[in-house]
Amino acid sequence: MNRLSGFNIVSLTLGFAFLYIPMVILVIYSFNESKLVTVWAGFSTKWYGELLRNEAFLDAAWVTVRVAFFSSCIATVLGTMAAYVLVRRGRFFGRTLFSGMIYAPLVMPEVITGLSLLLLFIAIGLDRGILTIVLAHTTFSMCYVSVVVSSRLVTFDESLEEAALDLGASPFEAFRLVTLPIIAPAVISGWLLAFTLSLDDLVIASFTAGPSSTTLPIKIYSSVRLGVSPEINALSTIIIGIVTIGVISASLISKRQISRREAEERMAAG
Repeated sequence: MNRLSGFNIVSLTLGFAFLYIPMVILVIYSFNESKLVTVWAGFSTKWYGELLRNEAFLDAAWVTVRVAFFSSCIATVLGTMAAYVLVRRGRFFGRTLFSGMIYAPLVMPEVITGLSLLLLFIAIGLDRGILTIVLAHTTFSMCYVSVVVSSRLVTFDESLEEAALDLGASPFEAFRLVTLPIIAPAVISGWLLAFTLSLDDLVIASFTAGPSSTTLPIKIYSSVRLGVSPEINALSTIIIGIVTIGVISASLISKRQISRREAEERMAAG
């Protein structure tokens, strides 16, 4: 077993410190009594109460959650379908064009994506609002879902699906009863990734949001431009807590599913 060298340990330590120390400072100052975010005046939770009474932040948070949920669900369905076609259908006419259109948002600058979608919505006469943000977020997050699901489908044992077909199942039933349960961890991971990308998107939402559909990143950015307030620190702390809980829960669920699958494979082999 290779051991980490001193240089690697120092590099990792400095890297993680650079990433997480600012978050720790932000969490600490969210409990600051003073309105000045850089002056510690004692422990207090009053800014969390002020945040819960701030209608603008609450409305933006509700819009963000709705957009993230609907866009991630649509992106997961479309991304899974695209991954299945690309991996299982082999070569077909227009495959290169199809794959290029699916994966283009991965390398396309967000400014270009947001501007092109804005021009599209204006051209078709679609008023900017929650619907346009959902469509925009679905467009750029679908490719990430497709990548995650494709990586699982590549290693999928097709003989299991063929056995289901031999037993009289239709192609749709074979996919629903055999393929989908096996690739479910990848599908769930793709959904979580799409949900997270939608939650923290600022650039594309800035182009496609309307006056009554301000998302939380847009609201935070506009507030920070006027100066960082303790309410921003409290809101950021809540978001960090939610993301941490989500990541830990997803890791535990994925680990449990992997352990269950390995146990089932051992039982089948024995």
